[in-house]
Amino acid sequence: MSEQHFYGWLISLFGIAFLLLLILGPSVRICNQYERAVVFRLGRYVRTASPGLYLLIPYLEWQVRLDMRTLTDQVEQQETITRDNVPIKINAVIWRRVVDPAKAVIEVRDVSNSVIQVAVTALRNVIGRHSLDEVLKDQETIGVALRTAIDLATEPWGVKVERVEMKNVEIPESMQRAMAQEAEALREKRSRLIKAEAEVEAAGLLKLASQTIMESPASLELRRMQMLTEVGAEQNTMTIVMMPSEFVSMAQAISDVARSGIKKQPDPS
Repeated sequence: MSEQHFYGWLISLFGIAFLLLLILGPSVRICNQYERAVVFRLGRYVRTASPGLYLLIPYLEWQVRLDMRTLTDQVEQQETITRDNVPIKINAVIWRRVVDPAKAVIEVRDVSNSVIQVAVTALRNVIGRHSLDEVLKDQETIGVALRTAIDLATEPWGVKVERVEMKNVEIPESMQRAMAQEAEALREKRSRLIKAEAEVEAAGLLKLASQTIMESPASLELRRMQMLTEVGAEQNTMTIVMMPSEFVSMAQAISDVARSGIKKQPDPS
């Protein structure tokens, strides 16, 4: 082979290699671990490419990539009415994940917008079946009901709703004032019940103390001495001396005898 033919063959080889590179270069694609590529050939679905390296036939095949991670969608504030006819404003957050990439591309045009629209309808329906107290106190149960309703609608689209939570609930100002008054009344009722229970308990203790004193009169004198000690410990300028009840009774008896003696004396005239 002559040198001229060799160089010609080498140039042809490089030309073919360059041409193959131009053709195959755009067809080499890489899919991340958290992605899937839905591949169409001449408008017909053919396969779902897994993570890694894969090929697309130029001008015959194209792809739509989807993120398989859990994504969040914000449901804007919606005004709805509870079962007891209270208008409230509420918004929610949805956690959803694509489980079937092919359905998510073929069955629905915009997955995110479709999920939000379903959530808006489900939110109004579910809230309409619950009272205001249930909406405020049992949000976890309502969130489960919302997730079930939304997931039932999104299942044909290859979307799994993992969690739904109500982010904020706004109620009318008049209802807020009524709830505040109700809470204040409940607190007042609770305080009165506690006070009444304390008085009943104190009365029982006083009854027990009186029975003890009746059984042992000496305990009353000990209590008097204790009170004198407590008064003196306060550094008061006035000292209270408490006389035993026997002294009081004896003085009363002497006074009665003296009065009766005076009445029995004859009149000197």
